[in-house]
Amino acid sequence: MAEASKELIEKVYEAIEVAKATGKIKKGSNEVTKAAEKGTAKLVVVAKNTNPPEITMHLPILSKEKGIPCVEVPSKEELGAAAGIAVGTASIAIVDEGEAKNTLKEITKKLSEQS
Repeated sequence: MAEASKELIEKVYEAIEVAKATGKIKKGSNEVTKAAEKGTAKLVVVAKNTNPPEITMHLPILSKEKGIPCVEVPSKEELGAAAGIAVGTASIAIVDEGEAKNTLKEITKKLSEQS
């Protein structure tokens, strides 16, 4: 999984906030794993500072198998804040992008350019 640029990370947080308001997101590794396995996730976001890392280490692999874009962000606290929760979260999946459709397309395009 490529290290995301600051600009890309900001876009990811923006997409999460918009999808939370107008669509649907899943929070936490278990929910995200289920969404990825079912193929309902449109974007998987994993926090780099998750401890222990085993909690989320399967998600990039699972995402790749299912063809779901996967981004790593530096902080689970910021990821939680973007999802509108007071605590940090190890991972998030956007299931229904709502009004974040264009932002999600930009993220996917940037990710495909990086790989």
